[in-house]
Amino acid sequence: MGCLPTKHANPSLARETVALATETSLQQVYLASFIVTVTVSEVEALYDLFRKLSNSIVKDGQIHKEEFHLALFRSKKQNLFVDRVFDLFDQKQNGVIEFGEFVRSLSVFHPDAPEEQKIAFAFRLYDLRQTGFIERHELKEMVLALLEESDLNITTDAVELIVDRTFDQADTKGDGKIDQEEWTEFARNNPYVLRNMSLPYLK
Repeated sequence: MGCLPTKHANPSLARETVALATETSLQQVYLASFIVTVTVSEVEALYDLFRKLSNSIVKDGQIHKEEFHLALFRSKKQNLFVDRVFDLFDQKQNGVIEFGEFVRSLSVFHPDAPEEQKIAFAFRLYDLRQTGFIERHELKEMVLALLEESDLNITTDAVELIVDRTFDQADTKGDGKIDQEEWTEFARNNPYVLRNMSLPYLK
């Protein structure tokens, strides 16, 4: 295939990369094409990034939550947004992100990843209680976390206005919660919702 991280001479990593590239389940079809089409240097760069992050605090080859916070904010400070992203990357729910999980999750942020995948990931991000719906208080918690992450100081009234307007637009069924169908329509009509769902340097 010619795209394994050969300069690290890690047989275990090479085997995992091949396994990732050949996955053909519905959820991973895009990932397979992502791995196969990138160059050797891009795969090595991805592994180098993972290795750097996973050894920044605890040198064990896995990304811990503190390392994830440090990578995104250069701080170990807790933030709900970062915690949610970490939880979604940590597919095994064992408190760390392994290389395979890192690659699978990052593939959603590739600029060429299908919009549906980005919308679905964003929905899971906001569905804090994992009920299959986004409720108003969940939306507000995420808005506050995103504002904190951006270091923006907005009044409580302004936050309430943002939440109210967003919820009114998205909750088209008027049942006090946003389901996947409503979220998909809202995200397609409001591209800013997916603004942080593409990382150009992955291309």
